[in-house]
Amino acid sequence: MTAVQDTPVLDVPSGAPAAVATPLPGDPRLARLSLNQATVKYWSLAEAVQGCLRAGLPAIGLWREPVAEAGLAASAKLVRESGLRVSSYCRGGFLTGADRAGALDENRRAIDEAAELGAPCLVMVAGGLPEGDRDLPGARARVVDAIGELAPYAAERGVRLGLEPLHPIFCADRAVLSTLGQALDIAERFEPEAVGVVVDAYHVWWDPQVYDQIARAGAGGRIVSYQACDWVLPLPEDALLGRGMVGDGHADVGGLRRAVDAAGYTGDIEVEIFNGDIWAADGDEVIATLARRHVQYVV
Repeated sequence: MTAVQDTPVLDVPSGAPAAVATPLPGDPRLARLSLNQATVKYWSLAEAVQGCLRAGLPAIGLWREPVAEAGLAASAKLVRESGLRVSSYCRGGFLTGADRAGALDENRRAIDEAAELGAPCLVMVAGGLPEGDRDLPGARARVVDAIGELAPYAAERGVRLGLEPLHPIFCADRAVLSTLGQALDIAERFEPEAVGVVVDAYHVWWDPQVYDQIARAGAGGRIVSYQACDWVLPLPEDALLGRGMVGDGHADVGGLRRAVDAAGYTGDIEVEIFNGDIWAADGDEVIATLARRHVQYVV
């Protein structure tokens, strides 16, 4: 697992390009940079908003749990008055279980929350295989069926559903969609204003077809979010916490960013990191580090 070891000015991982200084608020290179709340897991929503403002980040990706803790109306007011854009809302989905009605109701609530917060998209993690279930095609069919129920509801409220494929190591427990192509096969059944895809560098960097699929997604106007972080080794015992700062691992995050841009994506670049060492670090320094890495590797 990779700890945040950068100093406030010098940020030079082994073999990295020359050091860069922390960009100041107003730096045009920060114009599309968004902090996903998961990166500063132990901060409240108010703390995350203030951290973005101090660092000059123009956008924030919100999660349901801290929004619920602060209250939906209060959260919407806080973000609106801060002037920050909401880049995404995490998360909906988990559509493969036995309680179909309950899952649909929960996702409708998430869509309503996203609309109240002004989020352009609700990130959808499909869900894995229920205990004892080995019918992978059947689970994927349930995802298609549920999206068919939810897409009109989301479109009526001005929220796009963003199907996020996850790396295959998460297929059993979190997402039966493992490639961008699989996500697009579902998204393209619906209007692009209702259903698109999330391109998360951590989850798609390995895919030999990813650049072709990014071009396909762009041609259809389907890219709703680009999320940035790195694939670092060794993987921790909990693989979910194996994300690292851009530049610390093996993913070509900048190359993927150039591909989504070439495909027509002009939205925010959201840094989403699950990593225990990063969560335990000082939040302002985490944001400073991700801003430096952004201008060094991604812009």
